[in-house]
Amino acid sequence: MNTVFPVPLSGASASTLLWADEESIEHEARNQLRRVSTLPWVHGVRVMPDVHVGKGATVGSVIAMRDAVCPAAVGVDIGCGMAAIRTDLVAGDLPDDLSGLRSAIEARVPVGFHSHDQPLNLRPLRVGGGWGNFWERFGDLHRGVRQLDSRAHKQLGTLGGGNHFIEICIEEPDVTASDGDRPDPAVWIMLHSGSRNIGKELADRHMSIAAGLPHNSDLPDRDLAVFLAGTPEMDAYRHDLEWAQDYAARNRRVMLALVCAAVQETFADRGVRFDDPISCHHNYVATEHIDGLDLLVTRKGAIRAGAGDLGLIPGSMGTGSYVVRGLGSEQSFYSASHGAGRRMSRSKARKTFTADDLVAQTTGVESRKDAGVVDEIPAAYKDIDSVIAAQSDLVEVVAHLRQVVCVKG
Repeated sequence: MNTVFPVPLSGASASTLLWADEESIEHEARNQLRRVSTLPWVHGVRVMPDVHVGKGATVGSVIAMRDAVCPAAVGVDIGCGMAAIRTDLVAGDLPDDLSGLRSAIEARVPVGFHSHDQPLNLRPLRVGGGWGNFWERFGDLHRGVRQLDSRAHKQLGTLGGGNHFIEICIEEPDVTASDGDRPDPAVWIMLHSGSRNIGKELADRHMSIAAGLPHNSDLPDRDLAVFLAGTPEMDAYRHDLEWAQDYAARNRRVMLALVCAAVQETFADRGVRFDDPISCHHNYVATEHIDGLDLLVTRKGAIRAGAGDLGLIPGSMGTGSYVVRGLGSEQSFYSASHGAGRRMSRSKARKTFTADDLVAQTTGVESRKDAGVVDEIPAAYKDIDSVIAAQSDLVEVVAHLRQVVCVKG
């Protein structure tokens, strides 16, 4: 018999509901959730089906607090998230050999530790305004990062490494439609990235400050140190956090424009048009009204899924992704998963699999196939279809995408 979610976490103090079988969650992740639930400021914890161990707080957790924020419940890649856009290209427009398209993307968007040689000229990219004010605010950030101004400028419009990616995807056809009624599948662009080095530098500094505050001296885990509302430390963190969230969103907007330009260049004889983009954070803080209270909600590896909210839930580099629409579940604190979630650590994946395994598991995807990205092999992640099925009360599927190009750092 299938489990009906959510289910309560055994041994938790504050209300903690799971959209996953408790026994399927790794032991240390369950203990992390229990420790979070004991914090006196916690109103409730909601756990998504992609849950796994993180630093201090689990990835795939939503924590609502009264007048407090735990930086570890946001994560070090502040504002990390997804963006996607549907093109008017269809699958039949794509060439059999997609290496040229991948190369065109990689020529425009630096990946891994690479940056642009000079800050980008944003004017021809048409990526919105407010840039002057945005960069002026850099001087008000934590004094320990102010020397990173030039680096932050050059990293704008870059991907990074790890599980970050840029993909060209094909929308899977509606299997319920008759063959004659199925249009040629649409081509999408999808990407996943965050606030690059500047977000991590800010997060590390503020987590260190929080750990030294007196009210955090008796916590079960010092990584769960919090800032309290009405204090200068909280004000400074919220200021820097909001800037980093904005940087991450702008970074994705710039990258999306660069990838669109690469697609237009590749299909210059056709003239490609694009729909409005979809964008969502999955490492962030927001003030939200929950259970009749105004609470500070942190989503670490979770997206907002309020009624009608469009979201993006990726799988791995060989298993496809989903575009979803939120159903507005109050039980989940209006949240859903941010992806498939890891089922094994990066180090274990590197010990378990080889580059040959990666080649086999990414058949049909134009991508890196070398040992440097074996830790991103699909088998290191949970099954994305099962993750989507576990949250059918949280989101409805708008589109199922299958990647044919995957760019990684």
